[in-house]
Amino acid sequence: MTEYRLTPLALSLPATVPFVGPETQERAMGLAFDARLGANENVFGPSPLAKEAMCATEMWMYGDPESHDLRAALAAHHNTTMDHIVVGEGIDGLLSYLVRLFVGPDDAVVTSDGAYPTFNYHVAGFGGALHKVPYRDDHEDPAALFAKAAEVDAKLVYIANPDNPMGSWHKGADLAEAMKDLPKNTLLVLDEAYVDTAPEGTALPLPLDDPRLIRMRTFSKAYGLAGARVGYAIGAPELITAFHKVRNHFGMNRAAQVGALAALKDQIWLAQVIRQVSDARNRIAAIARAHGLTPLPSAANFVAIDCGQDGAFAKSVLDGLVARGIFVRMPFAAPQNRCIRISCGTQEQLGALEAALPAALAEAKRG
Repeated sequence: MTEYRLTPLALSLPATVPFVGPETQERAMGLAFDARLGANENVFGPSPLAKEAMCATEMWMYGDPESHDLRAALAAHHNTTMDHIVVGEGIDGLLSYLVRLFVGPDDAVVTSDGAYPTFNYHVAGFGGALHKVPYRDDHEDPAALFAKAAEVDAKLVYIANPDNPMGSWHKGADLAEAMKDLPKNTLLVLDEAYVDTAPEGTALPLPLDDPRLIRMRTFSKAYGLAGARVGYAIGAPELITAFHKVRNHFGMNRAAQVGALAALKDQIWLAQVIRQVSDARNRIAAIARAHGLTPLPSAANFVAIDCGQDGAFAKSVLDGLVARGIFVRMPFAAPQNRCIRISCGTQEQLGALEAALPAALAEAKRG
């Protein structure tokens, strides 16, 4: 075959990924990072019960294509029924299925400029027309998002609460009030990946079967299972049932299923991790202030740090940290790209950040 007969849509797409992984950078540099503080992973790790369960898993068997036991436990945890919940390969996988269900060529979708790029990646992959609105005071702007959705007759509108990459958040009650202006035929995709580390009252106080929205949750952040890829969505049964039309029924591996189930049962470990995340946020903020930078309030497991100038300066600071063995990331859209983003780390990792930051800043100022 001399020419692969890709679809016109596939031919039009760039062969890229939404994020450059730290492993890619390590291979390019020829050395490992001293502190991996860029991917918003939970460095404090999963529950020992989850590790034990995963190690004991008989991996010669496929995972349960219905994720029955995990869905049953999640239903009990959220005081609902299993038909309100679908499990998938992280929120990223669930977003792909959702977009596949709703978005065809030129269908309108709305998000914030600079928000989580994997959602945009899936919209592009199915030919959707992506419309963006700017952040407002470093927060996603529900009023502007919903107004744009009405203007373009959007099928989906995406909001993360708490937000990535800024760490900002809206009170759940405020978001519920804003939803009064959500267009009738638009589905709100509410990404709550960081809700476990957020203040009380951040979760949306609406019935789990409210037909206007679908909630996305994950075991990657507070539960410490990013490598296992376990996410779940909560919504009206009619919407959840539609996932079974398109999802990869054997996409969930068996160890991930049992690990998530064990992690969910260990709420004591989860509470400990949340305290560690809070302590780490405080230390990151203190390090930033000590060097004349401004940490933004965060409800996530990272802190966005305002470097006080433009995106080029922030990128210079980031490059200086990377060159000194500290993996960090930054927002990619102005004006949020004046910031760098530091994931919560251990005391040793944050000590490495503190040691590397003065030279990285000095180098950026000289540049």
